[in-house]
Amino acid sequence: MSKPISDYALIGDTHSCALIARDGSIDWLCWPRHDSPALFVKLLDDETGGACSVAFDGLTGTARRYLPETNILETSFTTRTGQARLVDVMPVNPPSPEPDEGPDGEGESRLIRLLTCVTGTVTGAFRVRPTFDYARRPCTPIVEGPSVLFEAGDCRLRVNAHPRPTLIGDEAEIRFQLSEGETAYLVLTHGEDREDAAIDDHAGAQRRLDLTEDYWRRWSARSTYRGAYRDAVMRSALCLKLLTYSPSGGIVAAATAGLPEAVPGDRNYDYRFTWMRDAAFTVTAFVMLGYVREASEFLRFLRERDGTYGRETRLMYGVADDIPPEEELDHLAGWNGVRPVVIGNLAEDQDQHDIYGELLRALCVFLEAVDYDPPEKVNDRLPEVLDNLTARAIRHRHDADNGIWELRTGPRQQLHSKAMIWVALTDAARIARNISGVPEAKIREWERVAAEVRAEYLDRGWNAEKRAYVGAYESHHLDAAVLRVALFGALDPKDPRMRATLAAVERELGVGDLIYRYRMDDGLTGDEGTFTACAFWRVGCLALDGRTAEAKAVFERLIARGNDVGLFAEEIDPVTGEQRGNTPQGFSHMALINAALRLEDSIDRYGFADAADGVAHRAAE
Repeated sequence: MSKPISDYALIGDTHSCALIARDGSIDWLCWPRHDSPALFVKLLDDETGGACSVAFDGLTGTARRYLPETNILETSFTTRTGQARLVDVMPVNPPSPEPDEGPDGEGESRLIRLLTCVTGTVTGAFRVRPTFDYARRPCTPIVEGPSVLFEAGDCRLRVNAHPRPTLIGDEAEIRFQLSEGETAYLVLTHGEDREDAAIDDHAGAQRRLDLTEDYWRRWSARSTYRGAYRDAVMRSALCLKLLTYSPSGGIVAAATAGLPEAVPGDRNYDYRFTWMRDAAFTVTAFVMLGYVREASEFLRFLRERDGTYGRETRLMYGVADDIPPEEELDHLAGWNGVRPVVIGNLAEDQDQHDIYGELLRALCVFLEAVDYDPPEKVNDRLPEVLDNLTARAIRHRHDADNGIWELRTGPRQQLHSKAMIWVALTDAARIARNISGVPEAKIREWERVAAEVRAEYLDRGWNAEKRAYVGAYESHHLDAAVLRVALFGALDPKDPRMRATLAAVERELGVGDLIYRYRMDDGLTGDEGTFTACAFWRVGCLALDGRTAEAKAVFERLIARGNDVGLFAEEIDPVTGEQRGNTPQGFSHMALINAALRLEDSIDRYGFADAADGVAHRAAE
């Protein structure tokens, strides 16, 4: 029986991530990058997959938290004889001085576990059993002096620890017996451990912990957000930072692959890649929290992968290399037996024409945040960038596509895609009026085409029978993505038709505070959960319509649905409340941040109003 998806917390070093369960077991770890083959894969096969576990004699309870303002996990264990505290960290080494562009920290492909007895005595053991390349490459561990080395071809994992590790079959075991104030440590190092960087004592491990804690606290202190939801917002921001691959500036959609969106079902995808769609919300979230550098780094990633936006913009990218072909790992049982486990992602070949609006909105938000005085590399070819992106948007304005949800049932005339083409042209014109080098006639042409696109989707996207904007032209199916385009200004949240659409979405796609993204045949099996980001989009629409009291109540109930350390997967099962899909999901956390910012801005504008007060207020405007 697999552990619940909500059992997992995340640590990382802005190069790769590890998932740690409530019981202290590291069940997922990819090194040296987010998209590298996993060497701990118990998350996806409870029997075959390796892990780094910890077991206590006489365990009676656990609790955990992140150290404040950090991505360092602290788990407390209570046994019949004492209490212990386990601190898990992946070291980050910030350069000094911090460069204007590029990584703000270097990873070590290392994970450190420090276990301290707080009261009484505790006994137990760490056990380490890697299963390289998603458990496809067997290895035989050997003892090398004070450490154990696991090696399979070019895959290497070294285990240093105190007390010294021993070999028990194919596992490294570190047995501990600690009295109050005593500490055991375990260090996992991937690849070659340079002699000058090796950790072979407690002091060395503690130094790495202290430096990394200082890095995360300084990073959190840069946030300009001081609102009522700081804990939830900062945990989401810290999560997004963990999902960053700092050498390139890209951000993966989630830390995992193969976790199911439907149980049972076949919706088990690999999300360890960078989606263009995440650009607008990622940049907006970072900019509005004061993290302009992180926003700039994401734009650097897109600029370098797309040749200063000069080639045909793609839907998704690998964080450093091309995306591998989609592949099923038939030898893995899957989370709770839900198969297939999929790595790679076929969606990279789909047509999704909203991406031009995503990129141009991201660029617009960033440029306005820096008063149109960005770093030279962002600004050196802006007129050309606008020409390239608007030309593509106009070229595809009449084309059907697979849409935001990457449906595998064939292209449709998606309202969301059309509205984002309007965003692309409108934002390009907005940028152009604030820089030099773009002729006025060209700007007016973009605005003219944008008006035509808007008139079309307002007409053809409206379904009189449903009394709602629907997902595709001449369709009867509602789509929560319509809420998203209202957040971009492509639909007016105060317009009677948009209010009717929100009511229809709540009625047909809603389950309490939760929202399905759609309810129609999508060519896949199983019933997926509600989509977490959609629920936060609804909060944004309520807030923008002045229904602040309602929006506030919904938002606070939603953030309470995160796991015990404030993390969200992609979806939530509306019956059980259990999280579903890959975790933690960047899109969910971006939506949380943006909902919090919109909510607090609307409260500043409207005060607190219930639905009736909001209607009365709007009638008076």
